[in-house]
Parts: sequence; C-alpha cells; structure tokens
Amino acid sequence: MSSNSVIEVAGLGKCYHVYDKPRDRLLQMLARGRRRYYREFWALRDANFRIGRGETVGIIGRNGSGKSTLLQMICGTVTPTSGSVRTAGRVAALLELGAGFNPEFTGRENVLLNAAILGVPREAMTRRMQEVAEFSELGDFLDQPVKAYSSGMFARLAFSIAIHVDPDIVVVDEALAVGDARFVAKCMRRIRDLQERGVSILFVSHDTTAVRTLCQRAIWLDKGRLIEDGEVFPVTGRYMSYMFREDGAASVELASPHPQSPSAPNPVVETNSAPGLDDRPVTHWGSRKGLVTQACICDAGGQRRDVIEWGESVEVRVWLALPPELPRAGLSVAISIKDLKGSDLVVATTQETGLVLPEQHRLCVVFRLCNLLLEGRYLLVAAVENRSEAEVYYYEYVEGAHYFASHSVQRSGVFQPYVEQHVEIM
Repeated sequence: MSSNSVIEVAGLGKCYHVYDKPRDRLLQMLARGRRRYYREFWALRDANFRIGRGETVGIIGRNGSGKSTLLQMICGTVTPTSGSVRTAGRVAALLELGAGFNPEFTGRENVLLNAAILGVPREAMTRRMQEVAEFSELGDFLDQPVKAYSSGMFARLAFSIAIHVDPDIVVVDEALAVGDARFVAKCMRRIRDLQERGVSILFVSHDTTAVRTLCQRAIWLDKGRLIEDGEVFPVTGRYMSYMFREDGAASVELASPHPQSPSAPNPVVETNSAPGLDDRPVTHWGSRKGLVTQACICDAGGQRRDVIEWGESVEVRVWLALPPELPRAGLSVAISIKDLKGSDLVVATTQETGLVLPEQHRLCVVFRLCNLLLEGRYLLVAAVENRSEAEVYYYEYVEGAHYFASHSVQRSGVFQPYVEQHVEIM
C-alpha cells in the first residue's frame, strides 16, 4: 500500500443473491451448487481508486448506485465478493442511522462500545465523555436507551463519537441529512477542522453544493459502476447534467475503455460550440441546446467586462434565439452567479418578477444589479426553463457561460451589501 494512501480499492465488487421465493433458499442449499435458484445482483462492480492522506472525496450518485455498499466495504461491515480494499489508520463511520449501536444500551454505553470497537481505551473515552455530551447536546438523553432516540438524535450521537476517537479516516453516508440546520452547520465546521488536521474524509451526499464546498475530488457511481473520478467541479457538473437529461432514468453507458481515469472522456459530457459563449463551460446541457447564444457580465452601458468593481452597477445580459414553436407559457430565463466551488451567490429568474417573454425570435434579457461581490473569481450560469409545472424543466443550462472577477479593496468575506451605520446616545 502506498505510503501516501489511506484507502486503496482494487477491483472491488459486491454481489447479492436475489431469490424470487423463500423456498428457493432451501432448494439452493439442497442443490449443493448443481443448480442455481437465485439471480445475481451486483451492487458494486470492479471499482478502482485511491484516497490520499488528508483528501476529502465526495461520493455521488443516484439511490441504488452502490454508494452505501462501497462505504460499508471500506468500513469492514460488508465482505467484498471480488477485489480488495485496504485502509491505513482508524476509520470512524457515520453510516445508516443506528448502525453500530446496541438499541438496549444507553447513549453513554454506546459511546464506550463504539470507542472500544475502534481501539480507543475505555479510560481515554471516559475522559472525553463530557466533550461528546457537549457536542451532541443530548443532555439527559445520553443516559437513556438509544432505542428511544429520534433519527436526529442518532445522527448527533454518531457524529460526536466519530470526531472524538482520533480518526485517520472519517466516512459520512448521508447521516447529516436528518439533522437540524444549526447542528448540520456545527458539523460542517468540525469537518473543516478535521480537514485542517489532515484527516481523510469520504462524504456521501445528494447535495452537490455541499460536496463542492467540502471536497476537492468527486467519485461518481451509477448502478454499481464507477463512472468518473476527478476534480469535484467538473464531475459534479456532469453528474447534474446527466440527472436532468430527458432520458435521465436510463443508466450511463461506459463508452470509455478507462472510465475511472480523471482525464478519460465521458459519454455524458456536453460540449459547447454555440457562438458567443465561453468555450470552457463546466456543463452545457438541455433538451433544446442553442437557445442561449451569448451570456455575459456587462457594465451599465452594455459592454462586456471580465473584471468588475465592488459597488459598480452591472448588467447580466442573456441573448436568446427562441423558435416560434417553443411555448412561451411558463418560459423563464434564469441566471446564477457562482463561486468556483459551485455555490450559488446570486440567483434571479424572469418568472420571479412575472416578466413575460415576447414572441420574437431573437431577443436579449437584461438583469440589472449592483455588484456586491468581494475580491474573487466567479462564473455565470444562464438557463432557459419551463416553470409551468411544479418541477422545473430545463430547455438549456450553461454553467460557465462567462468567467469573470470582482475587485474590491480592504474588504473581507464574500458578499458585502451597503450597511448604514450610526450611533445612538443612550
């Protein structure tokens, strides 16, 4: 195992036997291998990757893609059918709620039980018990059987244990999705503390914004196959593109002979050749590509700008070519300004203001605003949507239509509105 790796996965696979009838299990035992009474279901197949020390890697994919199975094999709670997985150091895991807990034990007893399983001496964990109690905020419930816990209380206790056992690797499988917003924010801050200490983290979430915020790298799984492994922004972008495709219910085809290489071509990558758009979009997809012919940040006079000043009046201009057969009912143009981690900072749509697009073929939609973004690099998203139904349908989505920078002096943060100040004499 490489000295720089804490996790090495080689040809890893897990196959389950699926029986149509309960009696088929007995028949299979009696057949002694002469006949098969089951169907094979490969939850994961032929996965290969390495996780380095201090890396934070997001695992993304639809439900049933193999994410939880992969993490369970890394944690040692599920035995692989094929291949191997090796880890270096102590692995603290937050898997499905209640995993690793004895429901009859109290929260305090489960803290000691989990610590013992991970090799932490009872005396050491007893000394840290107060820290666990304070972080979990369970109060008197820490001395109650965990079978009476809510899902949120399970998540609090599991995360508190994981961060107080000196882990080398932390595995988080959607466990924070059930927590309240304040506790989730608290956990995110602690995850950043672990990152600064050089702890390796595997983070599973359906929230691609959270994955982009926390992770440097992303691994995309679909139907048990590793589709792509690479930098977090382009991988999550292509994943979102795939999820919003019209045929998104279909599985991803592995057209590349080496689909797990970060530089390998991927069949769902949508390239952009539309004139007037940046030729390096993160993603460009939709059922009617070509509606957006140009989109950029402009000054108040309508001139394209690659650098804008804080406090400056700017325009976001989106040029469109709308065919006459495209229904105008529910048609909306949307923009978003994102940081390079993919977090939405400014979002606006014509649907919000009730602006109705005219029947003309070519037109330009203008969004005027004051630039309150502080020093940094940003990108523009332009989209044409149908909002006539509860679920938004995307005709076209261009993430990275224009890359630009905002310049400010002696200010800190990300977003700085005008703040009026005065002093009142009491």
